[in-house]
Amino acid sequence: MQGGEHVEDAIRGCLGVALRRASLFSRAPVVHDVKMAFTMWGFLAEMPPTDLIEFRQPLFAGLRHVGHHYAEARVVADMVPEATLRLTPAEIDASRWRELLGV
Repeated sequence: MQGGEHVEDAIRGCLGVALRRASLFSRAPVVHDVKMAFTMWGFLAEMPPTDLIEFRQPLFAGLRHVGHHYAEARVVADMVPEATLRLTPAEIDASRWRELLGV
């Protein structure tokens, strides 16, 4: 986590990504879905790319307030292309975040 970021925001944003991935495979979420989401957004990297941090901070800010930021949490989840969600966890690397998000 970087300055100004909250663990609860990261969890809320990544949870939507993990749930989307699990639904593509018609199953309940497993640890690999969660790990993939946190890895892709750079939360598990010792030092994520600076441009990824700058990109994710406004997206994840405030998501911990469940009742007030549902639409914003959906934006984060929907931002990840289906092709990325179908990758294996080993294929996910935060340094390739632009490619993974298609931005």
